[in-house]
Amino acid sequence: MLAGSNTGTSSGSRFIQRLNDGRKVWLDGKLVEHIASHPDFRGTIKSVAGILDLQDDPVLAPQLVYETETGARANMAFLIPEQKEDIFRRSRSFKIWSDATFGVMSRVGGTYRGQVASLYVGRDLLQSRDPYYSIKIANYYRYVRDHDLMVTSAGHDPQIDRTKLSSELGGLYTALRIVRETEDGIIVRGAKMLATGSPYMDEIIVSPLAKKTSEEKPYALLLMVAVNTPGLHLICRESFASEDEENQPLSSRFDEMDAVLVFDDALIPWERVLVKEDPELLWKVRSTAVGSGLGLHESIVRLVSKLEFVAAVGNELADSIGIKKFAHVKEKLAELLYQLESIKALLLSAEHEAKLDDASGVWLLDSGLMTTAKNLGNRYYPRAIEILQQLSGAGLLQAPSTLAEFRGPLGLQLQAYYRGADRGAEERVKLLKLAWELVGSQLGARHELYERYYAGDPIRTYARQYVEYNKQPLIDKVQEHLLSSTFHHY
Repeated sequence: MLAGSNTGTSSGSRFIQRLNDGRKVWLDGKLVEHIASHPDFRGTIKSVAGILDLQDDPVLAPQLVYETETGARANMAFLIPEQKEDIFRRSRSFKIWSDATFGVMSRVGGTYRGQVASLYVGRDLLQSRDPYYSIKIANYYRYVRDHDLMVTSAGHDPQIDRTKLSSELGGLYTALRIVRETEDGIIVRGAKMLATGSPYMDEIIVSPLAKKTSEEKPYALLLMVAVNTPGLHLICRESFASEDEENQPLSSRFDEMDAVLVFDDALIPWERVLVKEDPELLWKVRSTAVGSGLGLHESIVRLVSKLEFVAAVGNELADSIGIKKFAHVKEKLAELLYQLESIKALLLSAEHEAKLDDASGVWLLDSGLMTTAKNLGNRYYPRAIEILQQLSGAGLLQAPSTLAEFRGPLGLQLQAYYRGADRGAEERVKLLKLAWELVGSQLGARHELYERYYAGDPIRTYARQYVEYNKQPLIDKVQEHLLSSTFHHY
């Protein structure tokens, strides 16, 4: 049984109970009390709880949880792939989680649970000045795993003046850094962004995404922070949530809230301080093959689910107005499909090309293929949304404000005017409203931005892939050809 399951409550119920733990969530200038019942969080939290309950389903549970060394059950994201089959077990689990939200929610699955697992696997591969580094990671991994905790991350410093380093901004504690050290831990002050899903998560991995220079040593921290840490405030963006499930089917269920973390002299216990003011070690932690081999897995599976969803919506839009016979429409629909199939192919190849890593003793996906899928994704998704716009044109703006119009005095007339080539008016308007959620709503705009930047600056991620790619075999072929041509010429 999962930790706490002997109480007889479901995984989703235990998740909701944990939310009432004193966390400081701020929205519209007010402290949110009883977050699970708040209208701007209620729909999303209900969805998350429902997804977590899948772990208790007698049919799905064997695909979502595994038995630990203690005989307990744990989420498959924490599974350490000691056999190649474990790669595929994790993948099947991630797909079930991702399909449950059509790929719309990125923190419910195993992305950062997988990151915790990768830190655990690589705990003995790095030389740290902290003699307890390995023990801390091992203890934290087991704690999060055994309590089935939800994990997110925050990695960016506040965007103030990007021509300057954090140490040059004038405000000493603008970006997160240590104020002082105590016997119990470190006192930190400053801000981190952007912690997606943090208002209803349990834990946050706080660490810079970009490499820190020696001048930025005070900001080179890797911390594991409980969401209810005293002195931590979560400042939410504007809510995109809706209570109108009929007319806003995605916003009413899947508004994955983003928040800026403000640390107001918060105490982080020593056992949760993994890297302290050590830029070199921090970058090694982030760059290890274990991290890219485990941490990215769920993100790419989720991208497949999301592209499947967009492709399905695009196909339905074309059917609904009878435009599939046109060659330029087929071209656009085919583009949605080759996007999907390209990412699926990269994912499957990365899984089947997984190799046993001698240093860690675990099976790791091919990091080059996974990185390629990630980098293509931040270009594919915005283009997919553009195709939905092109397929519908102004049709997306023609849907009535609410489906209740069909039950009003003009209902009969509207049935005639809003019908599609292959379906009735209400069904077509439902499709248009679903498509608008992806294309034109606040939620849709947020998702396009998220897919572009969730892994960092795309220019840097592309450049890093180029730098790290093993180009020598390609160069050798050219050199061999040139030498061969020269020899035959003479």
